[in-house]
Amino acid sequence: MTKALDKYKHIFYNNFGDNMKRQILHVDVNNAFLSWTAVDMLKKGSKIDIREIPAIIGGDETKRSGIVLAKSMKAKECGIRTAETIYQARIKCPGVKIYSSDFKIYREYSDKLYNLLLEYTDKIERFSIDECFLDMTQYLMKDTLINKAKEISKRVKEELGFTVNIGVAHNKLLAKMASDFTKPDKIHTLYEEEIPTKMWKLPVSELFMLGKKTVPKLYNMQIRTIGELAKADKNVISKKFGKHGIQMWEYANGIDNSEVQYKQEKPKGVGNSITLPQNINEIEKLEEIVLALTEQVTYRLRRYDLLATTVNVQLRTKDFIDSSHQGKLQIATDSTKEIYAKAKELLNQMYKKTSEIRLIGVRVDNLIEKEEQQLSLFHSQKDKKQEKLDKVVDELKNKYGYNTITRAGKLNAGDILKLKDIKK
Repeated sequence: MTKALDKYKHIFYNNFGDNMKRQILHVDVNNAFLSWTAVDMLKKGSKIDIREIPAIIGGDETKRSGIVLAKSMKAKECGIRTAETIYQARIKCPGVKIYSSDFKIYREYSDKLYNLLLEYTDKIERFSIDECFLDMTQYLMKDTLINKAKEISKRVKEELGFTVNIGVAHNKLLAKMASDFTKPDKIHTLYEEEIPTKMWKLPVSELFMLGKKTVPKLYNMQIRTIGELAKADKNVISKKFGKHGIQMWEYANGIDNSEVQYKQEKPKGVGNSITLPQNINEIEKLEEIVLALTEQVTYRLRRYDLLATTVNVQLRTKDFIDSSHQGKLQIATDSTKEIYAKAKELLNQMYKKTSEIRLIGVRVDNLIEKEEQQLSLFHSQKDKKQEKLDKVVDELKNKYGYNTITRAGKLNAGDILKLKDIKK
């Protein structure tokens, strides 16, 4: 295994080094408390979508907590503002409907969003109850970050019933700033080359983590936009504001090296799906995509030290007709080869030659801890060899990035490995 790593070490280092840009998304639920209340009410049979009428989420009017926590667009058009009293809101809009906050419901829908996002990456930072940072660097699988953002946005809307804004960037700061651009239900990029046109023209008060007390002090220094702060003398800003001044100046210039602070939580299932750039009706190509999906699913399984006992394959046709098949494995496993064999079998059982497929997914469920595995007497030398191969591939991916290595075409006797994106 060490020899296998050493064999490719110089190739990866010379071609990638530390130059691989991080791929970060910031997902922010639009008007979370009101949206989640609306979705929950509709699921329980309500005929009214409170997002479409003058409505607010507020505390108890009989107590001091009687303030506006969230408002619909119709309520906003009446002049109602977040954090004002419900009494003031009623004066502005006598017919406004008021609904109590329910953090049990909010936590439920926040968890549903988190679990959907887990299908795309294990590296998720729950920044607040209604927003998450995603590190997608090792999980793009030849796809682009913007395509993943579009897929996530669409799935949240279709499967969970609410909308999100998504910021697309190479660091957390820029992703967060991008998600705060025009709302709702929007996807915005903010790459380094876009900073001057998209961020510098904004009022300095909109810079992330800039305190309200700091803004007047910057105004007194004739700094009113983020661009003016970015072009200011760093030493002058540092002398005036200390360490916070250095951070302000760096943020204004789009500099942020902070990592996505994720917490490894063992999932109940691991899956991944991909919306295809064009519809496919060739089984051989679908099998190759299933292999790529299986490889990512099993890579994550092994990172969690989990084994799967059930495999599920999902297909969506160009006409948006969904179908899925699942099957049990003979023994619990994290083997790419074994799980792919089952996924391929399921694919062939359900696929109809006339169908044009636009989405395909692979998922494993009924997971058990690796320590719980009862090793079979028939656990052969071949199985052990496969485990070593999977481990080598995982280590290469961990060290040099997920997309740098994959299995070529289809799994065969040799499980041929192929280096990706190597520049000669």
